[in-house]
Amino acid sequence: MRTLLSTSIGRLRIVGYLEATTLLLLVFLAVPLKYWFGYESLTSMIGPLHGALFLLFVINTWTVSLEQRWKFSDTTWKVLLACIIPFGTFYVDRKILSKL
Repeated sequence: MRTLLSTSIGRLRIVGYLEATTLLLLVFLAVPLKYWFGYESLTSMIGPLHGALFLLFVINTWTVSLEQRWKFSDTTWKVLLACIIPFGTFYVDRKILSKL
């Protein structure tokens, strides 16, 4: 049994999970703490981390798309759209990436 890190799709799934998790932390923990209690340091840490993971997810999606020869009209656009929709990467991981 191969681990997730040994395949490009597995690495894409991990980055997607991390990207979605940082969004959850940002939206439900860091931003409320910033605006309700004035605690800004958490948003200044999680925000850039989420941004970097978002960009890494987009780059990895394009790389995997080219490597796996995905048709843009079938798979690639769905995966890219998922990272724009909040928590969409969880959905795409379950419905598309886990089956590849």
